Amino acid sequence: MNTLMLDEVKHNFLKKEEILSQDACFSNQAIRMYEEDEKDKKDEIRPSFYHDTDRIIHAPSYTRYLNKTQVFSFFRNDHLSKRIVHVQLVSKIARTIGRSLNLNEDLIEAIALGHDIGHTPIGHVGEAILNRISKRELGEIFAHNVQGVRVYKDLENHQTGCNLTIQVLDGILCHNGELLSNVYYPVEKTKESFLEEYESCYNNEKILKQVRPMTLEGCVVRISDIIGYIGRDIEDAIEIGVIQREDIPKNIQKVLGIENRKIVDTLIRDIIENSLGKPYIKMSSSVYEALFELKEFNYKHIYLKANTKEQLDFYEEKMNLLYKQCLHDIETNNQKSNIYQVYLKDAHPEYLKNTDPKRIAIDYISGMTDEYFLESIHKFENK
Repeated sequence: MNTLMLDEVKHNFLKKEEILSQDACFSNQAIRMYEEDEKDKKDEIRPSFYHDTDRIIHAPSYTRYLNKTQVFSFFRNDHLSKRIVHVQLVSKIARTIGRSLNLNEDLIEAIALGHDIGHTPIGHVGEAILNRISKRELGEIFAHNVQGVRVYKDLENHQTGCNLTIQVLDGILCHNGELLSNVYYPVEKTKESFLEEYESCYNNEKILKQVRPMTLEGCVVRISDIIGYIGRDIEDAIEIGVIQREDIPKNIQKVLGIENRKIVDTLIRDIIENSLGKPYIKMSSSVYEALFELKEFNYKHIYLKANTKEQLDFYEEKMNLLYKQCLHDIETNNQKSNIYQVYLKDAHPEYLKNTDPKRIAIDYISGMTDEYFLESIHKFENK
């Protein structure tokens, strides 16, 4: 492609940014984790955040979304949500809000599609078990949002990372829709302050729960995370008979609606109405209160009933067994083991040299799909 044509294509990519809000994050503000080759930058037609989306969706970890649990594990029902559906819903919801507010949709899409990459097999149950293992073995917190940054910063591409922008990594770190607020303000950060905050999340529960995005686009993804799952989880629970639609409290029905499509539409419209032209993302008091109550309803009537005590005990026992076996295989250099054959066969030498074997075992298990987790257990038990 000749220079004139290259410049025209680049301009076409960036043309839409001419109408963005002054509070948006522009492509020329992108901070990449590591400097890239000048020739590569010169020949690249894609803006930085657009390029990040490509790096995210082409990574093997993105493909594994296909078989990672959203809420209900191992149900024989093809209509139940998987993690891949959730991230696509969040992306669509967030881009709808972002376009309405004249924000950078490229940045929104990259954060949204990558935000849950750190999730373990068996959803939040698996995350809680790995957190207990990590605290016991390493004295460090395991959280899926922190692990998501680790995946793209350090683990992809044979433990060299994807070299995403700081704004996207920050959006992944700060995406947790479980931590609901009425208003979301972006917090100014540098690359250095982001990395310091990220490292602190391994050891400080308070910081982990208080992290806030550095961009308004990150704030949009954060609120879109809960919009993406809150009503969809209700539909899934109704699909398998965990609740009935009429169980949703009347005051929630009145404010938000009773079906996912209405809940999503109500929340999106309310956020746009209360955030347009503002340097923050906000819900009205009535909608926020109804959403908070619906979140509590889902927790009590859906999430606490998603697994039986027997299932929880099974997952706890087997994930600990799997961890011990993986650690043993690393410490004994068992080249025939799954962790070597599947995960470490092309590992970067620096990762092997500088990473605690306990952390390597946790990295490996956290990246598993639900089915691969079960297959790995059966393989160890049938030795």
